[in-house]
Amino acid sequence: MSDHAVLHVKGRVLAGPEDVRDELWVVGGRITYQRPHVTRDVRTVSGWALPGLVDAHCHVGLDRHGPVDDATSEKQALADRDAGALLIRDAGSPSDTRWIDERDDLPKIIRAGRHIARTRRYIRNYAHEVEPDDLVAYVAREAQRGDGWVKLVGDWIDREAGDLTACWPRGAVEAAIAEAHRLGARVTAHCFAEDSLRDLVEAGIDCIEHATGLTEDTIPLFAERGVAIVPTLVNIATFPALADGGESKFPRWSAHLRRLHERRYDTVRAAYDAGIPVFVGTDAGGSLAHGLVAAEVAELVKAGIPPLKALSATTWGARQWLGRPALDEGAPADLVVYASDPRADVRVLAAPQRVILNGRVIG
Repeated sequence: MSDHAVLHVKGRVLAGPEDVRDELWVVGGRITYQRPHVTRDVRTVSGWALPGLVDAHCHVGLDRHGPVDDATSEKQALADRDAGALLIRDAGSPSDTRWIDERDDLPKIIRAGRHIARTRRYIRNYAHEVEPDDLVAYVAREAQRGDGWVKLVGDWIDREAGDLTACWPRGAVEAAIAEAHRLGARVTAHCFAEDSLRDLVEAGIDCIEHATGLTEDTIPLFAERGVAIVPTLVNIATFPALADGGESKFPRWSAHLRRLHERRYDTVRAAYDAGIPVFVGTDAGGSLAHGLVAAEVAELVKAGIPPLKALSATTWGARQWLGRPALDEGAPADLVVYASDPRADVRVLAAPQRVILNGRVIG
């Protein structure tokens, strides 16, 4: 399709959870619901259309060893795009991926800068590793480097304790989160365990990644403060293998991971039932492959979240949370078309019929 062609999408356009339309048009790379005055050079695509999916926890520019080159970053972004993920919140990367913004064939990225972790308390080569006295300065740095988000590592294995423990004292996170907010950035944190959650939420954090440590004591606090979670259940599925690998050296940590894994679905469902905002994220780019957004939606449904709500967590609701448009009049034409209704079976998301990015049909 040429840059000046008009695209006609017809069938069922899921513009919102309760807003189903028969068609939309793409003119100049943007969406309109007004029939354009054209008689030729029109391409028609038929099916069930959704806004481009959102992967709200994804790492472009990172693999299990640390930063990667641009060619690898491109392959990662293409894998996400081809799976229908056209908007990514990059939840921490040591690579400079700004060049992707110049490519209209790659997903749009909202960056959180580089992870900020406690010294020797995270995966090697991933994060700035600092002590509490330097936390505010590094948060300020990454707030200015990112796109409105900062990523902390809230807990990790403490080798002396032999288990997951909180990384930061309460005063340090209070000051750091206040500084991020002063600079206009929201803050999220990696948290597997229980211990760090209350301090982070009471300090004003905006989101928690993974959140496997939520309990009946902290769930009401999250709901009251409106703190979102991104459960990354496709990543939590790796906990048993991690536990097996660390059993001989860190048996307490291994047992803890197994407990968190065993109750993962109950945890997510309890959070949803309490009114905590839940969003889709895969944690791709560390040890996980890219392009798993459909699998994560299916996991949320398996946990007990209604299919329409799970769809919203990767489409309309996720885009609103991140401050980006969905299938709105005049919005960039980023959408995915499926052969059947994803509301009836979210597994349809695993087989996009057409991916349309910036008004161009990719596949």
